[in-house]
Amino acid sequence: MNEGVIGILGGMGPEATAFLFQAIIKNTEAARDQDHIRVLVDSNPKIPERVPAILCRGKDPLPMMLETAKNLERAGADFIVIPCITAHYFIRELSKGVAIPVISIIAEVAEEVGRRLPDIERTGLIATTGTIQARLFQDRLSVKGIEVIVPSPEEQEHLVMSSIYGESGIKAGYTSGKNRRNILKVSKALISRGAQAIIAGCTEIPLVLKESDLEVPFLDSLNILAVTAIRQATGGIKLDLL
Repeated sequence: MNEGVIGILGGMGPEATAFLFQAIIKNTEAARDQDHIRVLVDSNPKIPERVPAILCRGKDPLPMMLETAKNLERAGADFIVIPCITAHYFIRELSKGVAIPVISIIAEVAEEVGRRLPDIERTGLIATTGTIQARLFQDRLSVKGIEVIVPSPEEQEHLVMSSIYGESGIKAGYTSGKNRRNILKVSKALISRGAQAIIAGCTEIPLVLKESDLEVPFLDSLNILAVTAIRQATGGIKLDLL
């Protein structure tokens, strides 16, 4: 059986892209180089920021996302994964512009919640303001009868967004110290409000937070996407596409 070629539409941000590639490698059962899956990566950090665009205050990232997706398609990718959750706001239009499937990390995380936590009623979500306001997870999980608890506006601005985008934030390569403490503080606050699990709704979050840090299950979006990509490349699952 021929394996599929994974295409990573990356650069949003570069470290999350590298983390996803590493997760694909680590989750692949391989005894030698040739047992691994072919992966094409176009890490394009020049794509405009997604949050300002969603909030109508920034340049539209879709044209450059589409250009990068077409690069992957021309290079031989059989499907595309995107290690940026906020970018999934644009996934419907992106999917229309290429002839290969684009996997939805939102759909895959929602499916993992259902598989792993079938009796869950409430989950906490740590994500960018754009992802929260666009209700990417809330709408998907509400269909399953799951309530999504999000940080307060103050927590969102001063703990989550500052930790992700600040001058010394996670996107700048600072994955310990204050940023880790801030994200952990928000996680515990969500748990205290009834969250029975925490979803890493931004692909920078797994860079600072692990399941061993929490008293409830942690849904690592990047690892879920990596496993999905491996299964799709090896014919292991049916995709839930947008």
